[in-house]
Amino acid sequence: MDRSPDARHPVNLCVRRESLAAAREARINLSALLDRALTEELVRLKGLEWRQQNVAAIAAYNSHVTNYGTFSRICLRL
Repeated sequence: MDRSPDARHPVNLCVRRESLAAAREARINLSALLDRALTEELVRLKGLEWRQQNVAAIAAYNSHVTNYGTFSRICLRL
């Protein structure tokens, strides 16, 4: 079994008949489209997960900036 990152694995999917016909007519590569869409969605979900895991740190940083300003703002006063 090929375990390289670019290895492809066949899957079965169900799509609406009209969508499939239109995609074929437009010569859309369904495998490439699904691969891109999955990659984009996984990146989006990872970002959401990161924000959820770091909500306290983000709030603390925002509070610090509200109370004391940013580092660059302090440097501009010098």
